[in-house]
Amino acid sequence: MEIVLFQPEIPPNTGNIARLCAGLGLRLNLIEPLGFQLDDRHLRRAGLDYWPLVDLKIWPDWPAFRAAWPGGRLWGTSARAGELYTTVNFSAADGLVFGPETRGLPPEVRDQVDGLLTAPLRPGVRSLNLATSVGLIMGEALRQTGHRIEPQAIKRPAEPDL
Repeated sequence: MEIVLFQPEIPPNTGNIARLCAGLGLRLNLIEPLGFQLDDRHLRRAGLDYWPLVDLKIWPDWPAFRAAWPGGRLWGTSARAGELYTTVNFSAADGLVFGPETRGLPPEVRDQVDGLLTAPLRPGVRSLNLATSVGLIMGEALRQTGHRIEPQAIKRPAEPDL
């Protein structure tokens, strides 16, 4: 599974999502233009020292990304439309496409994805934070597909002699 951020605007959101990708072994696709520079200190800080572990691919625009997509389904996301993310059957070849924080996915992108997903929100709540939405929906997708990360052995300090 892959995460696709279409023209993300807020560096800490993208940094947190990059950290999620590093931890889960997922590719992060960023589609330009970005609302920040990749050397932005807020972006780097949110991603901590995990950036070397991020499988990061930067695309110049949506057509370039779409032309290179290997054929799995692409699920767009929306705060106001689409199927509940819990009702979809995900596959390991799927990609999740998230739009810019202030305006969501534009019609030309929504028209080129295989379906739209949404999370249920209480009346009066406009949307969730982008990083929260990615974690929520990707968590369900990974649960369904059986995605596993092999835990590394935990090294414990030797017990002191008393």
